[in-house]
Amino acid sequence: MSRAHRHVFSRAVRFGDVDSLGHVNNVRFFDYLEDARLEMFHIDLHREGGTPFRGLVVARHEIDYRRPLTFRPDPVRVESWVTEIRPVRFTLDYEIRDGEEVFVRARSVMVAYDVERAGPRRLNPYELSYLRRFTAG
Repeated sequence: MSRAHRHVFSRAVRFGDVDSLGHVNNVRFFDYLEDARLEMFHIDLHREGGTPFRGLVVARHEIDYRRPLTFRPDPVRVESWVTEIRPVRFTLDYEIRDGEEVFVRARSVMVAYDVERAGPRRLNPYELSYLRRFTAG
């Protein structure tokens, strides 16, 4: 997929992310993905004058650890893109990378959630339009 359709979030590797083996602990990568989603669906939209998404929940995570990531002064990039859109859910794919080196590949299934009703809801036209910005087609 073209990188032009990817959301890019720079994430510092923090000293606290590194475990006793000298690399970023596998559980900490979920924080990197969460930070990227927060920027993609809340902070960026706020900066653009749009309406941040409200009521998204993670239904599923998959993660493949490709290479160890160690403490370093330069941030890594968390690249995210949408691979599937359904009426109440969508799928995000991610890479945590530096240049051509990929440390992690991951996928999340996100469900639109009605906070007041405490149940799933349909994605609205505004949300669908925003998600399509990050698809290849």
